[in-house]
Amino acid sequence: MYIIDDMKKREKLLLMAVFWDIPKFRDEDYLRRFLEEQKGKVPYQWAMARFLEHGRVIDTFALFSIKEISQYLPKLKLSPHALKKWKRMLEVYA
Repeated sequence: MYIIDDMKKREKLLLMAVFWDIPKFRDEDYLRRFLEEQKGKVPYQWAMARFLEHGRVIDTFALFSIKEISQYLPKLKLSPHALKKWKRMLEVYA
């Protein structure tokens, strides 16, 4: 039971790293519904950019496919560091 509680806290903290300023997006169910409803739209790209900038790679891949990241990467406003990192990720994993 303690391990499960620790895992839930850790998951929330991982979302907090991406959405420290928007509490409703720290709820994974809400976030998944939002992404599903906004797929292909500007808000979807905004959320992806947040993950590419601030999220862990494993969390980003859990929500976005490599194909999607590859498709949207040129359109996203990212820091030079994040852009370089994700270009390299796509070279390795695509």
